[in-house]
Amino acid sequence: MAREEDAVEAFSTDAAEAAKMIVDSTEKEGFIHVVSHLDADGLAAAGIIGRMLWKLDANFRLRIQQWIDERIVSDIKSDKPTLAIFTDLGSGYLSVLSENVSKCRIVILDHHQPVGEAASNVFQVNPHIHAIDGSKDISGAGVAYFVAKAVDRSHKILADIAVVGALGDLQDKYKPRALGGLNEKIVEDGVEAGCLTVEKDLMLFGRETRQIHKALAYTTSPFIPGISGEEDKSLAFLADLGIEPKHGDRWRALRDLSKSEKQRLCSGLSDHLVAQGFSNGALSLVGTIYTLSHEAPWTPLRDAREFSVLLNSTGRMEKAGLGTAICMGDRGAALEEAEEVLGEYRKTITVYLNWLTEETGRIDELESIYVIHGGDFINEKMIGTISSILSTNLPKPDKPIIAYATTGEEDEVKISARTLEMLTTKGLDLAEIMRIASEKFEGRGGGHNIAAGAQVPSRNVKAFVALVNDLVKEKMKTIEKRS
Repeated sequence: MAREEDAVEAFSTDAAEAAKMIVDSTEKEGFIHVVSHLDADGLAAAGIIGRMLWKLDANFRLRIQQWIDERIVSDIKSDKPTLAIFTDLGSGYLSVLSENVSKCRIVILDHHQPVGEAASNVFQVNPHIHAIDGSKDISGAGVAYFVAKAVDRSHKILADIAVVGALGDLQDKYKPRALGGLNEKIVEDGVEAGCLTVEKDLMLFGRETRQIHKALAYTTSPFIPGISGEEDKSLAFLADLGIEPKHGDRWRALRDLSKSEKQRLCSGLSDHLVAQGFSNGALSLVGTIYTLSHEAPWTPLRDAREFSVLLNSTGRMEKAGLGTAICMGDRGAALEEAEEVLGEYRKTITVYLNWLTEETGRIDELESIYVIHGGDFINEKMIGTISSILSTNLPKPDKPIIAYATTGEEDEVKISARTLEMLTTKGLDLAEIMRIASEKFEGRGGGHNIAAGAQVPSRNVKAFVALVNDLVKEKMKTIEKRS
């Protein structure tokens, strides 16, 4: 316990140091260039840092990217900032930044495993430096939150956005589907600040805002075969369970169901998932619900997980500016447009999942991994979402998923790797495997032990997949021997 407290204190000290650098830059009227990742966690982190800089009356530019490359580095250098801030990315690009951005101070607020050595002008706030698990104990938005709180304690009101980021990064690994570690401290701040409430309930998408049958149809985590994406079949499913979707002329939401109806619905869904061969999905039906108290009822911002999906949809559907604006407080036109994007995102996911399962060969089971062949059909910005959904819905949870799709602009594939905590606790580290395999084939990789990614030239993808299969097999043999 003492060692854990020391780690948290050291991490907090780093956050305070980063806060000081940011405040110093704004007081000297320097220009700040902020770069963040395009997923829900990255957009939440960008929103937190954006609101913090806005309150400081800072001169800054904020941009959202999928990764760091030479073009982004060139843009940063052309801006001639006094300070560059990277949120939810950066630690995996230390060599690139250290070699190419030497004329300004760099602050990295990340939770991915660092790769390489940082130059003297680079300062990192990263939980891994202090042996804190960045895959489940704190997200990129959480790191940004600690820095914002170190700048001004009034930023505790941003704890709800940090929770949204953590849930978007699927960090609810503690029972029952709850946040833990440093995330738990953020939740406590949010409850204290009055912006969060916490309870245990069914984990259906749109539990407060959607008609029950639509909440079922919109749920993809877990993906429910024959129900997800199928409103008519969801209605039939409820009828079979004896659950009325309406009271008179008024449609009912999940929050309108009685305790016995919720128990009946939960049992029915569990039986359905088991019958479809997705027993692991049944385990994630009930969990901890995080409600944003200050958000209006009947909006997708009220439930933290639904908020995170909205953010993810804007990033994945190339509308990241909407997500960032919402995190920074826009509840007008940006929210309206984002809700439309969310609808398209849901339809796109259903199309992709159906496409993968309608023909053999699109999902392959190798000796040690599953391979999802997205090709040029699945958008490379969506491949991480698809792999996350499928990671809890394949027959053998003891095998990681490697999913890939071609990128639009270059002869390159984007790879997303996912596994379950039951394997990472035994010692499997996908970030290390992605890094080793990608570097072998002229690429770059990294991330978390449980969720990682890579980019490699298209010509090398088959060899890359074969090497990943071998590396996972070797690692699992080592783990078995040790056991």
